[in-house]
Amino acid sequence: MDNPAPGTSRAADVFLPATYARGVPYELFARLRREAPVCRVPEPAVGPWREGPGYWAVFRHADVKHVLRTPADFSSHLGATQIRDPDTPADLEFVQAMMLNTDPPDHSRLRRIVAAAFTPRAVRALEAAIAERAASLFAAGECDFVEVAADLPVWTLAHVMGVPSQDRRLLYDWASRVIGYQDDEYAGLSTADAARLTPMGRRAVAARPRPVPGANPRSRAALRDMFGYAHDLARSPQDPESVMSAMLRGGLTEAEFENMFFLFAVAGNETLRNGIPGGLLTLLEHPAQFARLRRDPSLLGPAVEEMLRFWPPVIHFRRTATRDLTLGGRRVRAGEKVVVYHASANRDPSVFPEPDRFDVARTPNDHVSFGSGPHVCLGAHLARVQLRAVFAELLSWDVTLAGEAVRLTSNFQNGLKHLPVRLRPRT
Repeated sequence: MDNPAPGTSRAADVFLPATYARGVPYELFARLRREAPVCRVPEPAVGPWREGPGYWAVFRHADVKHVLRTPADFSSHLGATQIRDPDTPADLEFVQAMMLNTDPPDHSRLRRIVAAAFTPRAVRALEAAIAERAASLFAAGECDFVEVAADLPVWTLAHVMGVPSQDRRLLYDWASRVIGYQDDEYAGLSTADAARLTPMGRRAVAARPRPVPGANPRSRAALRDMFGYAHDLARSPQDPESVMSAMLRGGLTEAEFENMFFLFAVAGNETLRNGIPGGLLTLLEHPAQFARLRRDPSLLGPAVEEMLRFWPPVIHFRRTATRDLTLGGRRVRAGEKVVVYHASANRDPSVFPEPDRFDVARTPNDHVSFGSGPHVCLGAHLARVQLRAVFAELLSWDVTLAGEAVRLTSNFQNGLKHLPVRLRPRT
């Protein structure tokens, strides 16, 4: 193993979930970009989760984009895309069937199956309904904005996937369990009212496994209630335009089908659940920029991109080296984990002048919050439509903090659990 790079004495902090409960460590990222832009990071045991072998962390924008754009050298498939290794070979084999965890040409095949649901034309057909839904979310008084804002991505996903309206809350719960497994409040979350669910929704609730400390929340066993629901939904009459119908027509294997459902139910949910509250908190912490956006709503497009840069919903993604190679001057060996930090790349001063300044008119804005290369987020256009709809509506409200924002404890998701705000219509 290479000797440790200079400046890496605190590198372990970028792995620890507790670090992010206090905030994304941007000052540490800045130091590592300067002194050790590719460096080894240990994976110590955390609570019930076992120690890992460590990984190469990548902090500079150019290196991050290179890794994401070069699947021949940096595979999504070999070890999947989470820092944590699956618990067993069978667990790894199962998650490797997810589109997120494939390399070309399998990735291209899977992406084509569902791509039609996310074309600009398909998203335009949803824009009016999304705007109407966004306008209905807010009422005068105090609320937890995290809870209120979660409605729109869940509603949109249910619409795209053909999930009955009664069962939408299941999507919220499944995503909470997966994205918040490092956080005690979210790991066991169950908010769906069984009495209001469809029969297949009630069967899913009844099949929910008991939480097992330290168990991988992304395993087939941990999500058997969600996969059971997916198969029930597949046996129900489908809207021919829904993603579910596309999956059923696509000739997927059972593992591919289950993982595709997982990808939409969870990954399609988490970006907006993190990005919308994070974007509002960023505006509230930069009142001059919020006022500027109110004065000139034509800035909404670049403002959304700047929110995504400043508050990236996902902190990192993992790849696995396919061969011995050199990255950022460091020798990486075949089979080693390589983890790219989107949150660091988005503050790289070689790409973003004054990177710690929030500017709703920033352009160009080459952030990597939706990734880059073959795995660039399939739902990015739909996510942007939802972000613009929410913030276009919020421009007609006075919004003030009504309490302290509470962050999600996660080294993967840049999220908030609570954001108490007070809303008052602008006159």
